[in-house]
Amino acid sequence: MQSELFDQSNLENQSQQRFALQNSQLLRVSLGPDVLAVKGAMVAYQGRVEFLHEKAGSVGKLLKKMVTSEDMPLMRVTGQGEVFFASDAGYVYLLELGGDAISVNGRNLLAFDAAMTWDINRVKGAGMMAGGLFNTTVSGQGTVALCTVGKPVVLDCASQPTYVDVQACVAWSANLVPNVVNSMKFSSMIRGGSGEAFQYAFHGPGFVVVQPSEWTPPTHNTGGGGGGMIGNLLNG
Repeated sequence: MQSELFDQSNLENQSQQRFALQNSQLLRVSLGPDVLAVKGAMVAYQGRVEFLHEKAGSVGKLLKKMVTSEDMPLMRVTGQGEVFFASDAGYVYLLELGGDAISVNGRNLLAFDAAMTWDINRVKGAGMMAGGLFNTTVSGQGTVALCTVGKPVVLDCASQPTYVDVQACVAWSANLVPNVVNSMKFSSMIRGGSGEAFQYAFHGPGFVVVQPSEWTPPTHNTGGGGGGMIGNLLNG
């Protein structure tokens, strides 16, 4: 059988690295130590692999997941073999943290080493008007895989103030402490607004990753559906 489908670029990546890009939109992970991934991100696997619901790990973290829009449902991937992950054909990027930390929009997180530490943190100045913005911080030794809608730009925040739409912001250096600012004037609000009400404001040594697409603002979970708050507690 002959076809361009069988071109070398489409055949399985035989890299010995634990986290490797099969291509720009597909992540390949060789299991040994466990991996944490967003539920539903697996598209294929080879070998003996199990997928288990990952609990929050602490009451505090569970409560954060329940009351914020950063409800990141994780699964633990364990076993021996290779697993392929993707999300809506988005572009995948790997970060080797080496003991550092990064703050990530939960919608852009794909997978990371299970031995790493993660938590949900509220963005400074993000009140109810801004939707109570939260991000997921991942830290420690290991690899984090991000997935962006379109090819992103990485901006240096050290030289001048940098402002990013909150729905287009993918991730930033965890040492940066962004504020949420409202750039819309009252006169614009009463005329229907500009559609650019809230931005993250960054300034300091570090970087911010921005994708060329804006997420639809999430609706907050009030405990309804799927067993409500009791169901969330049991599944946390």
